[in-house]
Amino acid sequence: MIYIVYGIVFGFLVTAVMGLFASWVDRKVTARVQYRVGPPLLQPLTDIIKLLGKETLIPAGASRIAFFAAPVIGLASVVVVSTLLWVNNLTPAKTFLGDLIVVVYLFTIPSISIIMGGFASKNPYASIGSSREMKLILGYELPFILALLVPIIKAGYTIRLGEIITYQVHNGIFIGSFSGLCAFIVVMMCVQAKLGLVPFDIAEAETEIVGGSLIEYSGVGLALYKLMKNMLLFVLPFFVMILFMGGLRFEGIHILWGLLKFIGVVAIITVVRNTNPRVRVDQAVRFFWGPMTIIALLGVVLALIGR
Repeated sequence: MIYIVYGIVFGFLVTAVMGLFASWVDRKVTARVQYRVGPPLLQPLTDIIKLLGKETLIPAGASRIAFFAAPVIGLASVVVVSTLLWVNNLTPAKTFLGDLIVVVYLFTIPSISIIMGGFASKNPYASIGSSREMKLILGYELPFILALLVPIIKAGYTIRLGEIITYQVHNGIFIGSFSGLCAFIVVMMCVQAKLGLVPFDIAEAETEIVGGSLIEYSGVGLALYKLMKNMLLFVLPFFVMILFMGGLRFEGIHILWGLLKFIGVVAIITVVRNTNPRVRVDQAVRFFWGPMTIIALLGVVLALIGR
């Protein structure tokens, strides 16, 4: 019963609100960097509502079931992973064995749903975008998983998110150590790729493949994808905060500290987005299998020797 309540209230409603707010912050900062005014506060919500009211067009030759199911599967996975994170953050005692593994698995589904939707549309540009997304996943998943070994090791070889949070509450946050900092850097780069933001917006690349995987989506389908990406802009930083910063604590000054941590992670994502050009997919794979994997391995070694 607790998971149903958390899923509706925190997994969907709170996460959607925070995701839309994070999207507005990202777009506002980006606009200021480019000497523009930027959108009003409710613009991300207005965009979703506008898309929900538009007609959903189905391209000729598309696989209807896969085309409609893809955005639903992606959004559902984000809601489920957000629910697990909220349960572990608010009630660490409710953690279960291997919930970290479940969360990592669920984080791959939004990208898979984009691949699924792109191929289902039978559009050549969408197919190119989906193939790029597949290569990108193969690139960033290796260093991402290696970096996650650092908090697992430092928390006493546990794969329970609640225990990782509790350990940091009593012993200090992991980002304050050399190994934690190395892992944090790697995870943040992988988060940038999971969000599909510059410099890893290869699968979308409007100037090259006209929107990529989502080129044929309109109406409700596109609205669900937009909402999914907005929610990920909260869920992924939240996950980073749980692993390396002790999560969110709703006690006195810790409320302000938690908000500052979240804004700080979103700010890093926005800065990277606005200070780097798009890379090719082969460059992205070499980047993740090269420097990022090496840094992740360094973090694991440092964690094993207690640094």
